[in-house]
Amino acid sequence: MTPDAQTPFPEGSVAALLERLGTRSIVFVGLMGAGKTAIGRKVAQALGLGFIDSDHEIESVSRMSIPELFERYGEVEFRALEQRVIGRVLENGPQVLSTGGGAFMNAQTRAAISGHGVSIWLKAELDLLMERVSKKQNRPLLQNADPRAVLSKLMDERYPVYGLADLMVATRDDRKEAIASEVIEALCSHFGVPGRIHVSEGSEDHE
Repeated sequence: MTPDAQTPFPEGSVAALLERLGTRSIVFVGLMGAGKTAIGRKVAQALGLGFIDSDHEIESVSRMSIPELFERYGEVEFRALEQRVIGRVLENGPQVLSTGGGAFMNAQTRAAISGHGVSIWLKAELDLLMERVSKKQNRPLLQNADPRAVLSKLMDERYPVYGLADLMVATRDDRKEAIASEVIEALCSHFGVPGRIHVSEGSEDHE
């Protein structure tokens, strides 16, 4: 069966992957700007799964933006809320979940992800991250005179922990469909599902 825009994968491959996945969630981890939400949406669309962004879920639950939560309660309280929200979301798999940059640093959150999902680290180089995050002003940890130095320090601190994820896919300045295809191929390899499959462009994202 040849993939097309409506059916981006051979039906049997998708079915086999979903069967192996069971009730587990596909969980994206990585630094801000790595593309966890954009790639996560593409993967979810291709596999016919629901998509949840943990930051959006936290904002919905708290009725406050992430910067407001940081300012009012501080990072420690924010991480505790993040841990509770992600833990609750993970009870409802299978789905695709993108997490905030600091979420995987929390040992309890890592344990919850390990118990209820398969984690994928989207690894990006500093220049790419800077290019992306500089376009947005809603990054509390980068409200600093030298955001590049802050981001570089976060990479030094977090990349060894992100390395504990089940899978790693290098992201870059390329089509989202190309990265999403590599993610799904990594998942197929992880679960022993044969075949080489690609994400087609299909419908546009709504972010």
